[in-house]
Amino acid sequence: MRSDFVFDVAVVGGCGRVGLPLAIALAESGLEVAVHDIDRSALEKVKKGVMPFDEEGAQLVLSEVLSRGRLHATADPSVIGQAETVVIAVGTPVDEELRPDSTALDSAVEACRANLRHGQLFILRSTVFPGVTASFEKALKSSGKNVDTAYCPERIAEGHAMRELRELPQLVGGRSEAVRDRAARLFERLGAEPVHLVTEEAEFAKLATNAWRYMTFAITNELFMIASDHGLDYARIRDGLQYGYPRAAGLPAAGFSAGPCLPKDTAQLAAFAGRSFTLGAAALEVNEGLPRYLVRRLAERYDLGSTVVGLLGMSFKKDSDDIRDSLAYVVRDELEKRGARVLCTDPNVTGDPSLRPLAEVLDESDVLVVTAPHTEYRGLATRAPALDICGVLGDARGAVEGGDSLLYPVGSKGLSAKGADRSPAPAG
Repeated sequence: MRSDFVFDVAVVGGCGRVGLPLAIALAESGLEVAVHDIDRSALEKVKKGVMPFDEEGAQLVLSEVLSRGRLHATADPSVIGQAETVVIAVGTPVDEELRPDSTALDSAVEACRANLRHGQLFILRSTVFPGVTASFEKALKSSGKNVDTAYCPERIAEGHAMRELRELPQLVGGRSEAVRDRAARLFERLGAEPVHLVTEEAEFAKLATNAWRYMTFAITNELFMIASDHGLDYARIRDGLQYGYPRAAGLPAAGFSAGPCLPKDTAQLAAFAGRSFTLGAAALEVNEGLPRYLVRRLAERYDLGSTVVGLLGMSFKKDSDDIRDSLAYVVRDELEKRGARVLCTDPNVTGDPSLRPLAEVLDESDVLVVTAPHTEYRGLATRAPALDICGVLGDARGAVEGGDSLLYPVGSKGLSAKGADRSPAPAG
């Protein structure tokens, strides 16, 4: 670190699920790190050494770097000018019409521009479509400051950031080799191998990665719906076609694919393509339509107006506490529109007063729907019949204790052959 800077790194949006793991990992590596955020509640938790969300392995590291004085959390934007490297890690959502909403990112960049100093490295880590970094680079240069600008997108899976920051190669986009080298050195401190790309290539690569995953989940979900409509057990079919056949190993189980990244980034790529991203649009239609399909199938079998439906799991993916854009809430709303009484439970989610204890939901429900395949539910015995398209309740579909299968032929059994893949539902 140069002697005229107080911090090695300042992370803007540093109390979020992307920024905070990066900040504490860099602090653990020996850097002096500032965390800047406008969320004062999250800031107070971080200052007290409390993670504001679940992240495996992060709590202990946060406590350690705070005790060593390596991490400083503040809402004061002037800290941006005190760091040699500034990393922006704020959210980039889409609006109701699936158009990118850059409000938070624009505000963060403006705060940076007002506090920048000569010689700083500016790294944009938020997910954006090609050309956005260039526009910010131009805006930063208009301030008259000599600042290097790089684009290094986050690639972590929520909940596994502390491990993946060190294990996964880091995409490093920049206008010149010198800028890319400078940005790469930051992530090399974590042991990450840098992959050098031109800025726009790195922006596209990030969107393409998430869109590809999202389309893969759409394929399996549509196959599930086709099979189910014809009385076929898709889980049994998938087990069979994958067994001993490596070319089918990448086909995930059916299930909800949602959350704050995959649908949003697919929509961002569609916006960049001028709304001509046909496969992406189809994936959005399939994955977002799965909750309504399941409710329609339930309505064919039950009088929902006189049925109590229990939803198991309200976060957007397995073993997460994050409910952002969770399709479980869409299922709840669709059921309530049809007159059902809906009871929701989740062992990981806090802050939702409508959630009930698991035992209560199991006892009072006429039918259950697994809306997030949490580990806690694996092998769970249920009195009521259960709709469990990802098979987390048990290996044999249709053999859930106390009830038959809702979407498959009664008595259908999953394969028991050694090596059959019974992976959980897709995670966004």
